[in-house]
Amino acid sequence: MEIQTLNPTTPRQRQRIEAFLKRNGLRFDDMHYYAAITDDDGEMIAGGGLKGNVIKCVAVDDAHKGEAIANTLISHLIAHANEEGHSNVMLFTKPKNRQLFESLSFRLLAEAPEAVLMETGIGGIYNTVEALKKIKEEGEVCKENNQECKKEEKTNLNTSTPQHLNTTPPRRGVVVMNCNPFTLGHRYLIEQAAKQVERLFVMVVREDCSLFAYAERKAMVEQGVAHLENVTVIDGSEYAISQATFPTYFLKRLDDAADTQMLLDLDLFRRHIAPALGATVRFVGTEPTDRLTRRYNQLMHEVLADVREIVRLEKEGNAVSASRVRKAMEQGDMSTIRQLVPPTTLPYIIAHLATQALQAELDTTPKPGLVDKDNNGAHRDMDYALMQRSINTLHPYFVKLALLGCADALPSHTAIRDAGIEAEKAMLSATNGVNTHKGALFSMGLAVVAAAHEERKIAANEEQILKERNGGEDVLVSLQTTIKALAASFPDTNGTHGSKAKLLSKGTTAIKGALDNAREGYEMLFAEWLPFYIERRKEHDAYTLHKTLLRIMCDLDDTNVIYRTDLATAEEVKQEARALLDSFSKAALKDMDRHYTTRNISPGGAADMLSLTVFIGSIQT
Repeated sequence: MEIQTLNPTTPRQRQRIEAFLKRNGLRFDDMHYYAAITDDDGEMIAGGGLKGNVIKCVAVDDAHKGEAIANTLISHLIAHANEEGHSNVMLFTKPKNRQLFESLSFRLLAEAPEAVLMETGIGGIYNTVEALKKIKEEGEVCKENNQECKKEEKTNLNTSTPQHLNTTPPRRGVVVMNCNPFTLGHRYLIEQAAKQVERLFVMVVREDCSLFAYAERKAMVEQGVAHLENVTVIDGSEYAISQATFPTYFLKRLDDAADTQMLLDLDLFRRHIAPALGATVRFVGTEPTDRLTRRYNQLMHEVLADVREIVRLEKEGNAVSASRVRKAMEQGDMSTIRQLVPPTTLPYIIAHLATQALQAELDTTPKPGLVDKDNNGAHRDMDYALMQRSINTLHPYFVKLALLGCADALPSHTAIRDAGIEAEKAMLSATNGVNTHKGALFSMGLAVVAAAHEERKIAANEEQILKERNGGEDVLVSLQTTIKALAASFPDTNGTHGSKAKLLSKGTTAIKGALDNAREGYEMLFAEWLPFYIERRKEHDAYTLHKTLLRIMCDLDDTNVIYRTDLATAEEVKQEARALLDSFSKAALKDMDRHYTTRNISPGGAADMLSLTVFIGSIQT
C-alpha cells in the first residue's frame, strides 16, 4: 500500500475521487488537497482531503476497515496541514464516527443529531476561550475603576444581605451580528439589549463572504456604539459555522444541511463562547422576511436557556436592514442610505461606492483600446486580472481617505497626499510596478474625501442643510466646490502623462491635465457627462456605460492618448467617438477597439472620468 497525492482541481483526478466517494456513500466537497491510499493493484482503498485546516471526505472501503488504514490516512492529513502552517486541524463527520476519531486524538467541539465537529492539535478552541475570558476580565476591571462609587452605593443599599454572601455575578449578554453594513437597526438592537444587562458583548461575524470586509464591519460597529459605556465589541469567533464553511458530503439528505449547520453553530456557542464570556443571555432581532434567519432564531430558543428577541426598528413601514442599504447603494440612492445608517457608517459606504465605480469601468466590455473582459486593448503590460488586483488593493485606502474627509474641517493637503502616496506604493507593489490606476486614484481620492466631508456636514445639521439645498442639484454644487478647494492645495505636477502632454503641445493648444480638471471642479463632468449618464440609466439603457465613455471621449483632452500618440490623433479620437455615439452599435464599438489596439490608442483618461462619473452618480442625492 502507498499514499498518492491527487489534485481535486484536475478533472481526471477529481473524477477518480468522486467515483471512490460515491462507492462509499459520500459526495465530493470543496478541497485543495486529497490523499489516496492504494493497494498493490493501484486501486484506491482509502482517501481523505483538506480544505485549509479542515479534513474532508474521509472514506475507507468496507473490505479494509479495521486494518489501521484510517490511522495512517488521518496522520498523513494532519502532518500535511501542519506543513501548510495549521497548528490545529478540524473535521466534520457523522456522530457514529466520533469514537473512531477520539481514538485518533480528536476532541469534540460541538454536536448535532446529524453531525459532530472535532479538532486536534495545539491551541484551537482553548486559545479562543482564553482570549474571551481575558476580555471578560478586562471588562470587569474597567467597570470597577469607572463605577466604584456606584458599587459602593449598591453595597450600602443591600444591608439585608452580607456582601460576602452575595455571589450572584453581574448579568452579561451577547449579540452576534454580521453588519453588512452597520445600520440604525443594528444600533437599535444593541441599545435595547444593553439596557437589559450590565455588560453586553457584541461579536462581529468574522467570516469574509460579505460586501464589506470583516475589518470594516467591526470598525463600523465600534464607531457606531462608542456612546454605550456597557458595550464591548469583540472579535468574531473563528469557530462560527456557516453555510459556506459547513460541508454536506456525508449527509444523506441535503435538506438537513441548514438545520445541522445552525445546530452545530449554536452548540459551539453554548459549550464554549458563552461560558468564556460569562454570558447568560443571547439577544437577536426579530426576522420578518428571511426564512433561514427566522429558523435560526427558532432553533436558538430550543438550544439556549435565555434568548430575547427585540422587535426590529422600522422606517416607513419596513424593517431597517443591511439588504435595504445595499440595494440603495446599487441604485445610487444616498438619501435613502442616510435614513438607514448612522453617520459613522457613511465613510465606509462612500469608499465602497468608489471601488464599485472602478469595477464598473473595468467590467464595461467592449471598450476601445482599454483593458476589459475580452482583451487587454492597447496595453501589453496590463490585463483584467492585474486591474482587478489593483482595484482590490486600492479599496482600503479609499476607506482611509473617506475617514479623513469625515471631519468638521477639511483634512490637510499633507494628510491627503500621504494617504495617496501610501496607496500608490501599495498599488505598484501589487502590480509589480505597473501603473494601473494612478490617475483614477487621484481623481477618485479627491472625490471620496469631498463626498465624505459633505456627508459629515449634512449629518451635523441635516435638517437645516437639506432645507437650504434644492435636492440633488445643490448637493452636487457643494460637492464640486469642495473638490475645487481640495485640488487647489496640490502643486503643479512633473513627470505625469498630463505634464508631458502639455510639453508635446508646445503651447499651441490649452491642454488640461488631471490636476487642471480637478482645480476646475470637473466642469464637464458635472455639466455634461453626469446628466448624460443619469439619463441613460433612467432609460435602463443596456449600453449606458459604453455610451457615457464615448460621450466623455468627445470632450476630454485625454492626455493618455496624447502621450501615447500625438495631438492630431487625440482630435481624431474625439471625432470618432462622436460619430460612433451618433450611430451606436456594439459591432462598431468592437471595430473601434480593434482599430485603437492596432494604433496603440488607449483613452485611459476617459476611463478614469467614467469611473468618477459613475461614483458621483451614486452619491448625488
